[in-house]
Amino acid sequence: MSHNNPTYRRIAVIGAGPSGYAAAHALSLEKKFDVIRVFERRDKIGGLWHYDSIPDEFPLKENPEVVLPSKFPALAPPATEDVTARTAIYEKLDSNVGAEIMAFSHTPFPLQNSATSVLRLGQNNASRPFQVVQKYLDTLFQKYRHFVSLHTTVERAEKKGDQWVLSLRQPGHAEPDGQLRDFWWQETFDAIVVATGHYNVGAIPNVQGLDETYKTVPTAFEHSKSYRSADNYVAKKVVVVGGNISAADIVTDLHAIVKGPLYTAQRGLNEKLIPAWNLPGVVRKPQLKRVFASPTNGKVGVEFSDGEVVADVDNIIFATGFRVAYPFIQPNNPVTLTNRLDGVYEHIVKIGDPSLAFVGQVKGGLSFRVYEYQAVAVARILAGRGNLPSVVEQKEWEKKRLAQKGDSVAFHEILPDFGLYWNRLREIAGKPAPESDGYELPLWRQEWADTALAILERKGKWWNDQIQYAKARL
Repeated sequence: MSHNNPTYRRIAVIGAGPSGYAAAHALSLEKKFDVIRVFERRDKIGGLWHYDSIPDEFPLKENPEVVLPSKFPALAPPATEDVTARTAIYEKLDSNVGAEIMAFSHTPFPLQNSATSVLRLGQNNASRPFQVVQKYLDTLFQKYRHFVSLHTTVERAEKKGDQWVLSLRQPGHAEPDGQLRDFWWQETFDAIVVATGHYNVGAIPNVQGLDETYKTVPTAFEHSKSYRSADNYVAKKVVVVGGNISAADIVTDLHAIVKGPLYTAQRGLNEKLIPAWNLPGVVRKPQLKRVFASPTNGKVGVEFSDGEVVADVDNIIFATGFRVAYPFIQPNNPVTLTNRLDGVYEHIVKIGDPSLAFVGQVKGGLSFRVYEYQAVAVARILAGRGNLPSVVEQKEWEKKRLAQKGDSVAFHEILPDFGLYWNRLREIAGKPAPESDGYELPLWRQEWADTALAILERKGKWWNDQIQYAKARL
């Protein structure tokens, strides 16, 4: 059934990273909207693909809720910095999805590799250093820069009647008295596309003793979001918590330089990454049960769930993923306590009200290309051209997915069913309208998954080479 709603004329996109670009591009091609605005809280394009030398703090709590002014527009004292806006990029970060499939279908990445990736993965490998990714996004966004308001935080997005009211804040307005103030104002839209990504608020598991130990030895703890350079861990005793790609990348960086052994604590793990946990000097342990402060030396001790205790640890790095967080959507925030979006069909539109749309809320979906598919589907829905099933069928989809994937962030995990999801987005998007500049999304091809995940194969080979080299030296 087609969802035809001609009232969506003014659209706000929240976020100017890869999913924000995908949304702006797709909306623009529809040639159906009077206003497209993109709001980005940072002072540059690219979202999380920027390096912040000072990282986010250890994320034990989210930012306190911002108090809105009583009237708009307003000038107000500066709000405290939103540290969640600092990114997870570190000095030597290379992309983990093969460049050919990571790129949007309409524009390939330039071929440019980092020295580290060439040493590990070979010449002309499929990874790209973060600087190349950021420049790619910045270049693409130039066409839509007139949509973009940088350094603008959406502090509140609230639906009132059939309109979305956005409360917006811009810091750094100098007043005649020499003081800097935040400028607040409101704008109204028919629909919003939330494209703020899901790498903002680090998820920390519930570990016995963590709160008290953190108060005593705060410097011992960090989330992978705050990891910056291997130089910070030379000759340190380190535990890495987690079993997925960021844990594997950190272990790869640190295994040869820390005060060995390097412990990894894992509740579960990605089978493709097993060679990383077998690197020389790495000891694989089950999940972390307890942490405690060492009484004498300002370090911490850990106990794993098998009962082994390791004392005098300098750093515990939690590579334990991120929380779904869209705190500005009020009062009906769709994020559940179980870390997923509730009542959102195919991870892209609110069931029964597509004026609330999301681009980028998937795990293991093959970014950036999956954002492109989501954005084209969302743009067509908002243009009254998409093929949405009935509300009853949308609710049935959510019920089935909950039964299949569980009530957790895994609800948003696409891997390994790429083809099913991409082709479903293609069906929802349908063919472009003749009066638009849109294009038809290509059918999924299985070799895309192989191309996208080839970096992991190359990494696996390099890890195994290191293991064999170490054995040969014994």
